[in-house]
Amino acid sequence: MPAVLPLVIIPARFGSVRYPGKPLINLTARDGTTRSLIEWTWRAGVAAVGTERAVIATDDQRIADAAQAFGARWVMTDPALRNGTERCAAALDALRASADVVINLQGDSPLVPVAHLTALLARFADPAVSVATPYVACDAAMMAWIGAEQAAGRIGGTCVVCRGDGTAAYFSKRAIPFGATVDEPLKLHLGVYAYRPAAMAAYAELPPSPLERAEGLEQLRFIEAGWPVHMVEVERPRGGIWEVNNPDDVALVNPLLPC
Repeated sequence: MPAVLPLVIIPARFGSVRYPGKPLINLTARDGTTRSLIEWTWRAGVAAVGTERAVIATDDQRIADAAQAFGARWVMTDPALRNGTERCAAALDALRASADVVINLQGDSPLVPVAHLTALLARFADPAVSVATPYVACDAAMMAWIGAEQAAGRIGGTCVVCRGDGTAAYFSKRAIPFGATVDEPLKLHLGVYAYRPAAMAAYAELPPSPLERAEGLEQLRFIEAGWPVHMVEVERPRGGIWEVNNPDDVALVNPLLPC
């Protein structure tokens, strides 16, 4: 068990704009094991912290019923909440659970490695850290893919630029900084967040910030409010970094699921 007491909260909305009902779609591993997306993601969280320290925060009874069926803890939250961080804050308040650190594991991330979650938790051994999130340093192939996606008018991932102290200066859906090279590569942000409860509660009390609205990136609210967001470098997972954002992603994720 990590030195800090963790709680993994998995926000899962039914009404995704790009992929309605996404948490309940089925994914099938190479050995034929079929589970819903939300169950695969829950199992990824459980692998890091154990069954009793992982909970699904949803806004829909269908997801709650599915969670109940496969043995997960769940909590119902307001459908009007604007993002996963707000949903995690509401879930923690409803649960009244004890936790030193809350990990926001997004419900479309079934492939997140245990090592990434462990690295995030380890960062909180420093009492000065209130918010942390991981990134990977891009290799040439990843940088080419991000560039091609941007040239085609698609989002090829979120990039982060860091200050000298290892905190985030800015996040963008554009490839930043301009002029990045293999020697000074792009840093690709991975959408997993960890917070101390006080930081998460403070976030939920703030209105959406201008840069958050412009980029569509919830973490920018922390930066505009002056909360340091500590970046944790992690290794690139084998097979790549994939979330299930639209139906085409299912074919990419299926062969990478654990057997």
